[in-house]
Amino acid sequence: MLIYTLKRLGLAFVVLIAVSLISFMLLRVSGDPAISLAGEGASSEEIEFVRAQYGFDRPLIVQYFEWAGRAIRGDFGNSPYLNQPVSLMLKERMGVTMILGISALSFAMLLSIPLGMLAAIRPNTWIDRVALSISVMGQAMPSFWFGLILIIFFGVKLRWLPISGSDTWQHFVMPTIALGYYATPAIMRLVRSGMMEVLASDHIRTARAKGLRWPKILFKHTLRNAIIPVVAVAAVQLGFMLGGSIVIESIFALNGLGNLAWVSISRSDLPVVQAIVLFLSTIYIFLTFMGDLLNAFLDPRIRSN
Repeated sequence: MLIYTLKRLGLAFVVLIAVSLISFMLLRVSGDPAISLAGEGASSEEIEFVRAQYGFDRPLIVQYFEWAGRAIRGDFGNSPYLNQPVSLMLKERMGVTMILGISALSFAMLLSIPLGMLAAIRPNTWIDRVALSISVMGQAMPSFWFGLILIIFFGVKLRWLPISGSDTWQHFVMPTIALGYYATPAIMRLVRSGMMEVLASDHIRTARAKGLRWPKILFKHTLRNAIIPVVAVAAVQLGFMLGGSIVIESIFALNGLGNLAWVSISRSDLPVVQAIVLFLSTIYIFLTFMGDLLNAFLDPRIRSN
């Protein structure tokens, strides 16, 4: 188990370095940031001054190592547009994104686990087909399109929920549903397959032969064993949701990291974009690493090493 953990930790570190390097280079080669910062109609002398002021005239690899060295210390520089420390901007917006991600994951779990249970208890019936249809719809519909449908129906026509902002808990209802519904299919299918496997095992048949009550067999002996792999998958899904919050936050005008990333990309605010990409990538890699460790801990073949 220790050897496996060290290998996965080393792989996670390599992936993080690769993501930071690739994102840094892609943002630089996508266009000249000095031209964007200088503004329209700027002369060549003004562009060269901005390029020298922000260090864009140096080799890319030198710029990367300087940025990475500061990022390790938590210094992501200042936003040239807002003239604020990037770390402070991330701190102010982080809470909204984390609330949205955790709420969306909770919604996905609350929806997918009962559907998976019903589908496993009644396989190859209309209940199973309805549950599978719901999961297929969640995976087929783009989250931004589903979010717009929710806005039109619940926000515009019925006027039950606010369509933008993040002041109250009502503002998070539709974004939570739009983001969490996309993760429902993977969790539901995992719960369904896990429960069907446990229900077909010998100890469940023994428990039923002994006359144990069906609710006790279902929740204590079956669901408890089938839900363990779901925890590892849920950690990975949370990383997906945090990354996918860029689109959802932009649609619902939530004041989080996703909306900040979208605005920063549109105005070529490179320090902010780089910091958000690194932050979200680090969280996703960490959650994936923890999910792999949990799966390894549950696997006796790996745990014995």
